[in-house]
Amino acid sequence: MSWSPATARKRALQSQDEQRDPKLHKPTPTPTPMETALFSAASLFRDADDDQGTLPSPLRVLPRAPPPPDRRLALVLVFFFVCLVLCCDASEDEMQVDADEQVQSVQYEERAHKFPGMAGYQSLCSPFGNGMQELKIREFSSHQLNANMLWPGTFLFADWLVKNKSILHGRRILELGSGTGALAIFLRKAFQVDITTTDYDDGEIQENIAYNCKANDLGVLPHIRHTWGDQFPVLIPDWDIVIASDILLYVKQYPNLTRTLSFLLKEYKGCSQNAGSSASTAITNKSGTQVPVKFPIFLMSCRRRIGKDQSLFFEECEKAGLEVQHLGALVYLIYTKQ
Repeated sequence: MSWSPATARKRALQSQDEQRDPKLHKPTPTPTPMETALFSAASLFRDADDDQGTLPSPLRVLPRAPPPPDRRLALVLVFFFVCLVLCCDASEDEMQVDADEQVQSVQYEERAHKFPGMAGYQSLCSPFGNGMQELKIREFSSHQLNANMLWPGTFLFADWLVKNKSILHGRRILELGSGTGALAIFLRKAFQVDITTTDYDDGEIQENIAYNCKANDLGVLPHIRHTWGDQFPVLIPDWDIVIASDILLYVKQYPNLTRTLSFLLKEYKGCSQNAGSSASTAITNKSGTQVPVKFPIFLMSCRRRIGKDQSLFFEECEKAGLEVQHLGALVYLIYTKQ
C-alpha cells in the first residue's frame, strides 16, 4: 500500500510521538461482524454466564434459575409442616376409627339373677326352690352411665314391692333409671303390671332392655329415652306410680332429677282412667302404721350409700313442693304436698 507524501510525513511524525509516549497510541478497532449484525431480541435474555461462543436463539428455552438459599430453606420448612399436619390428621383418624371400633365392640355378660317369687304364680317359681324365680339378664361389661349391671338395691326393692303388692294392682307404672330393665321385667312377669321403662337418651340402653325382655319370653316393654331435666317426651303424664332404685349416684344431677320428678307428679292426668281403681291407697311405714297416700306417688329405694349428699336430693324435693317420707328398709315415698 502507498501513501501520498503528506500522509507519509504525518504517519512518520505520529510514529515518533508514539515512541516518545506509548500512551498516545490509540489504535482504531477493526469492525467485527457482530457489530454490524442486525439486532436480535434474544440478546436481551443472555446472561453473562451463558455458554461462550453460542448465540441465544429467540426460541431457546432457558433453564430456571435455582431459588436463593433462604427461599430453599423456607420451602423445606413448608414441606415438613405439611407432612406434620397430614400425619396428625392421620393419627386423629386412626384414633377415631379405634374409638368407633370400641363402640361397635361393646362387651356383654349374661347372668342369671334370682328375684322373689310369688306363691300364687307357681309357673314363675324356679326349680332352685326357696320361692325364687330366675331371670336371665344381659349386662354391659362397662357403661359410662352405670347402666351396665344390677345393684343390690334392685333385689331389695323387689322384695319390698312383693310385700306391698296391693299398691301395684291396676296401676300404670313408670320406672326411672331402668338400666338393664331387670326390675321392670320382674314386675311385669310377676304381677302383669302395665309398666314403662325409661333411662338416659342412649340407644345401647334401650336395645339392651329390649334384648332382656325377649330373653325372658316377654314382649318388649314400652321405653322412653329421656335425659333428666329436659322436656319430657310425653306432655301429659298418666303414670300412677313412678319407681326407681339406686339413682342418687350423681349429685350434680339432683336438680335435673327433681325437675323431671316434679313434672311427672304435678302434671299427672289419668288416674280416673284406670277402671276399678281409686285415687288413693295406704302404705305401711317402718313403724307398721298405715300411711294414706294419693296418686301419683314416687317410690324410691336407695341402697348405695353416698354419705350426706343424698340429703341434698331430699332438700331439692322439699324446695320443689314435694313431701318425703321414709317407709323403712331404705325405701322412700315422695308425693306432691296437698
